[in-house]
Amino acid sequence: QVQLVESGGGLVQPGGSLRLSCVASGSDSSIGLMGWYRRAPGKQRELVARIDSGGSTNSADSVKGRFTISSDSARNIVYLQMNSLKPEDTAVYYCNAHGRRSGVDYDYWGQGTQVTVSS
Repeated sequence: QVQLVESGGGLVQPGGSLRLSCVASGSDSSIGLMGWYRRAPGKQRELVARIDSGGSTNSADSVKGRFTISSDSARNIVYLQMNSLKPEDTAVYYCNAHGRRSGVDYDYWGQGTQVTVSS
């Protein structure tokens, strides 16, 4: 079992920056991907960025060049550095851990942290 706890959300003005952190506790050797998703009001949850166990990353086109995902494997922390924030980035951001065991995919989710971009 893995528990994920996010922090770092808040209110920021357009153009500002925030860094989200996700601390993973517990153990699951089948976890191969860590990522950040978000859900804006009235919209479906969408992938923001993710990182695999080898350090390779990918991100949504809407955040490329502005958001960076990174990890500290020794401390089991995943970060999302968000720069040049826009009002449309307003959402609840969720940390995700994705695994596969015996051909079955599964996910762990954090409780979410609110990010509000507004002047």
